[in-house]
Amino acid sequence: MTNAIIRFITGRKTKWLIIALGIAAMFAATPEAVKDLTTTDATAFLPNTAQSTQVVQREKELPSGQTISTIVVYSRDSGTLTAADFTKINADSKALAPLAVKNEVSPAIPSVNRQAAIVTIQLPTDPKPSVSVAKVRTIVHANNPAGLQVNVSGEGGFIADQTNAFSGLNSKLLYASITVVAIILLLTYRSPWLWLIPLFVVAMADQVASGIVNAMAQHGTIVLNGENSGILRVLVFGAGTDYALLIIARYREELHYFNDRYEAMRRALKQAAPAILASGITVTLALLSLMVSSLNSDASLGPVGAVGILTALVFNLIVLPAALLLFGRGLFWPRVPKVDSVDPTTKGIFARIGQAVKAAPILLSVLSLVMLGIFMLGLTDFKLGLTQSQSFRVTPESVTGQNIISEHFGAGASSPLVVVTATSKTNEVVQKLKADSHVVAVRPASSNDQWTALSVTTTDTPDSPADYDTITRLRTTLGSITGANAIVGGSSAIDLDTKNAANHDRSLVVPIILAIVFAVLIVLLRSLMAPVILIITVVVSYLAALGVSNVIFGSVFHFPAVDAIVPLLGFVFLVALGVDYNIFLATRASEEAEKLGPIEGMVSALRVTGGVITSAGFVLAATFVVLSVLPLVILTELGVLVAVGVLIDTLLVRSILVPSVAVAMGRWFWWPRKFSDYENTSSRKGAKKNSRLK
Repeated sequence: MTNAIIRFITGRKTKWLIIALGIAAMFAATPEAVKDLTTTDATAFLPNTAQSTQVVQREKELPSGQTISTIVVYSRDSGTLTAADFTKINADSKALAPLAVKNEVSPAIPSVNRQAAIVTIQLPTDPKPSVSVAKVRTIVHANNPAGLQVNVSGEGGFIADQTNAFSGLNSKLLYASITVVAIILLLTYRSPWLWLIPLFVVAMADQVASGIVNAMAQHGTIVLNGENSGILRVLVFGAGTDYALLIIARYREELHYFNDRYEAMRRALKQAAPAILASGITVTLALLSLMVSSLNSDASLGPVGAVGILTALVFNLIVLPAALLLFGRGLFWPRVPKVDSVDPTTKGIFARIGQAVKAAPILLSVLSLVMLGIFMLGLTDFKLGLTQSQSFRVTPESVTGQNIISEHFGAGASSPLVVVTATSKTNEVVQKLKADSHVVAVRPASSNDQWTALSVTTTDTPDSPADYDTITRLRTTLGSITGANAIVGGSSAIDLDTKNAANHDRSLVVPIILAIVFAVLIVLLRSLMAPVILIITVVVSYLAALGVSNVIFGSVFHFPAVDAIVPLLGFVFLVALGVDYNIFLATRASEEAEKLGPIEGMVSALRVTGGVITSAGFVLAATFVVLSVLPLVILTELGVLVAVGVLIDTLLVRSILVPSVAVAMGRWFWWPRKFSDYENTSSRKGAKKNSRLK
């Protein structure tokens, strides 16, 4: 940041203008920020080339594409359905008719053992399916005979349960994030009021970022889902608070050398801003690289996350300094920094760690790598891919209903495949389908002059490897029929296409992110060796975090697998955000090395930045854990993975491994960069004090 900009931000009069502009931006964004523009349509996030997406698009041209199929399942755990049960079913069918398209409800179909029966109702797409399904559930859950179990499942049931899972998303995450950040700030500063300022500034940034993202969604720039909306809030609070901690820590340090708090803030911004800007740019570019993803959910997260990071960056570099300058040194009470007072960072745990690193760098490097290797052992039983029914942390009604349908009507009956073909080739396609040994039944679902939709029941359990094999096989078989243009979709096909797209995105996006981080580090550190080592340590940290998290997912949460999207998103956040802490350490080490030399410079940087970076790590980890307040596996897994990774990176990699490697390598860590002749520690301190005191 240039001196002119810094002086404007920290001006005695202009600070009031900056604060007013920040508050005005918050109020201007509020009308947009409170809107809910998220969608639960799974195909909205798949690539247009995916067959499951094309099936949905073609179905929209058919009568069946204007409805949401919802299944009501009646069952008894023991014994067969009674006459009273069927009386209840018939009464429900009459009551449900006004909600159905054309007032038609299918006849009740009992299972062979007569322990269950299903009724299918086609609901209109408008009003929202969740609203219609809520009315269905109100009707069918009333006046049930003793022992009769009723569950609403099918496409409508799943959509409603997913919508309910995100109910109150923004308020839950907001309150949880504020609580977590407030507690950590209180513990960090031990001041009754200092914590209020960064928290207020970050909350302003959150409101503005939400408003911008919702405006983008409203104008069709992005497609927004609940996951991305939740991640946005966590990013703003987590990264925003991190930036605030770094600025306040450097401001507090400079207050030891300047009587004038305005001059101290100018010095703090001049020294801290380059590292914070580099951090924000790195994370922003890494997030924007997601835009090349084939999964629209990943591609949309790129600009969503970038808006969050940039907004947090702007508010912390501009509004926060102005807000802090409204108050005097008493803001830090009871630990008020005084000119000529002893810098508290010269003592404490990180000063001791620095001395240990200096004494045995090779030993600590080896021990750190061994520990990370142990963490990676958790990847030995790594399983990737969750089914639709496994995406909830609790068992919602739709999943219970699907399990009952599978038990009494056959595995494939609960989630039939959908095949759309040219109407003129329907008979040929039906014959090919029936020739497949895994196909049980083929029923026409809807048709017009151009396209015909077929409901295909198989013997396979939905979303099982056998089911995926059947989908792949049928796509190949039907693709050989000239002129049919037959494609295979349905919920299992959506899950398969999502998994395939996620695999493609990982192989494409990961190298781009590594290249971006490498380029930023080269420019920032003016070195080739240091960026290579920092990237290697962050990648190793990511693999270690994935191993530890995999153990937690299985032994604590009992998740059957890791969601296909989580490894890529975890990589983006851990590499981009994880390298942040190394940027903060390395830039300070570079600054210190100009006077102390490479080895003493790294030890001094660790001593000075250790406390604040550790606090920042705990803030980021805690805010990502907040994602687990929602009952969705993907958000819990992502939150845990990033939290574990940040803690490993903060407490082990940045605190011990990187400093140990840097000290062991000495000047070669910074190759080909060379430092000017430096003074010894004591003379440097004296020069520093004499140059700053006013």
